[in-house]
Amino acid sequence: MTHSILSIQSWVAYGHVGNASAMFPLQRLGAEVWAINTVQFSNHTGYGAWRGQVFDAQLIRDCVEGIAERGALTRCNAILSGYMGSAAIGEAILDAAARVKAANPSAIWCCDPVIGDVDRGIYVRQGIPEFFRDHALPAAEIATPNQFELEWLTGGAIATLADAKRAIAALQARGPRRVLLTSLRIDDTPTDAIEMLAGEGGGFWRVRMPLLPVSVNGAGDAIAALFLFHTLAGRGVAEALSASASSIHGVLAATAAAGAREIQTVAAQEEFVRPSQIFAPRWA
Repeated sequence: MTHSILSIQSWVAYGHVGNASAMFPLQRLGAEVWAINTVQFSNHTGYGAWRGQVFDAQLIRDCVEGIAERGALTRCNAILSGYMGSAAIGEAILDAAARVKAANPSAIWCCDPVIGDVDRGIYVRQGIPEFFRDHALPAAEIATPNQFELEWLTGGAIATLADAKRAIAALQARGPRRVLLTSLRIDDTPTDAIEMLAGEGGGFWRVRMPLLPVSVNGAGDAIAALFLFHTLAGRGVAEALSASASSIHGVLAATAAAGAREIQTVAAQEEFVRPSQIFAPRWA
């Protein structure tokens, strides 16, 4: 079965973030992706300089309306969203998700609540974190925060596995039934490792991977896309976690081996389909 995914994110001409990171892995796995771009930049902002423009919310609404006029929303299986440049864009994405679910009640929304990270703190515009917390996530079925974002969303530090499980459960209580914590470093995480933790239905699974010497943008966008795809494919939360973590580790390992500044989405594309190393999930 081919899954159709409406992905509303940023776009860069050079490199891989937003839709430029999420779209190709989904296509490589066999999904049909209907991409609506919220920005068109020359490159991601991590370089410190870029060119291009931010689109307004009306463009998103117009594109969704055009898709609806084709009668296609009934065939949309999921919505994928990430960085929201403004609350107005967030409202347009929220409306898009509602329209898709009205046309296809079995459709799901995977919301990556891009707010910030440990090194940089909050880096989105004022009002966006609150929009994610109060409006977007309560309407989503899947959420993929990093550790900093989960801490902010649930109002507590995550230092232990018990803390992480409590935070995931607190987020689930607000809406998303399946939560993937995409980067976990706690008291028992080895210094040379990075972990992911996923929860659903009161169960939790943990994956530990070697920490790689890379600093790239866009990996989180790819992880959210992979986790959504494997969920749509009918995989349980543990299997979806393992498949997503294994693929992204393989791509990042290739990126490290190449000494590249950009994630090697195309060069390491086989990792999306057949990861070279499988990281088995553990019951947490």
